[in-house]
Amino acid sequence: MDGSSLRVATPADASAVRDVYAPYVEETAVSFATAAPSVEALEGKIETTLRRNPWLVCERDGDVIGYAYAGPFRERDAYQWTTETSVYVDREAHREGVGRALYEALLELVEAQGYASAVGVVTLPNPASVGLHESLGFEHVGTFDDVGYKNGAWHDVGWWRLRLPSPAAPDPPRAFADLSDERVRAALSG
Repeated sequence: MDGSSLRVATPADASAVRDVYAPYVEETAVSFATAAPSVEALEGKIETTLRRNPWLVCERDGDVIGYAYAGPFRERDAYQWTTETSVYVDREAHREGVGRALYEALLELVEAQGYASAVGVVTLPNPASVGLHESLGFEHVGTFDDVGYKNGAWHDVGWWRLRLPSPAAPDPPRAFADLSDERVRAALSG
């Protein structure tokens, strides 16, 4: 991660985020999307996500080389203490600690918000993603066989869960925007 830094994303990062994400959509089954989103759609998604949850980018020499964000797990109220997390890293920056740094900061922030669980969803096989999740304490909780069809083949999806500290009767998670600037800076600086 030499020469890289983490920061909170802005809608202005949408084009760079698309550049990182598009190869996963267009060339792999890692994402089940079949067309890369437009820059405008990503601007809206970043803006909407940041109202409630963190969206982080990793930058090196002014270029976004990876991003991670959290979002709702499911829409029903009882699920509000669980968040689904995602991380994508530019292929040129694989195996440099970018994904780990993004995920560690993201998990610190969602814990500070009051989430009790983080869930990662991984198209299989994907040993790098599985290894990242498990090295951060996520536990495999199940696999759905043959649930996605893309690029001429059926694909399995594995689910990983990380339990976060939580009281027996928790308050609803706080919005990301309600975390103090100091708390966010601390998470981003590692």
